[in-house]
Amino acid sequence: QLQVVESGGGLAQPGGSLRLSCAASGFTLNYYGIGWFRQAPGKEREGVSCISRDGSTHYSPSVKDRFTISRDNAKNTVYLQMSSLKPEDTAVYFCAILRSPYLTISYSCPDPSILGQGTQVTVSS
Repeated sequence: QLQVVESGGGLAQPGGSLRLSCAASGFTLNYYGIGWFRQAPGKEREGVSCISRDGSTHYSPSVKDRFTISRDNAKNTVYLQMSSLKPEDTAVYFCAILRSPYLTISYSCPDPSILGQGTQVTVSS
């Protein structure tokens, strides 16, 4: 059974950093496209970042230059390093196996196929 499990959420101050982890279970992560999504209270889920099978990455404009996605094949884990955090980054963050292993033709993230249970990130002073 394909499954992803997130960890690493918590409370951070504005300007601070957090690193989220997405551990894969039941499959070899680097054969798939993996993405991070988030959902704030009262808002729709939005794509944050993704990494494709060939290592290509994409970031939403709201997190570009602040967040970095990476993959450790030996640990079968994808990370999201979040820096310069803002209160508007507060949300539940979900890791997902994507519907395609590669970025779309417009170089954005494919839709999610299987989501994890999510991890809460709160940015507040």
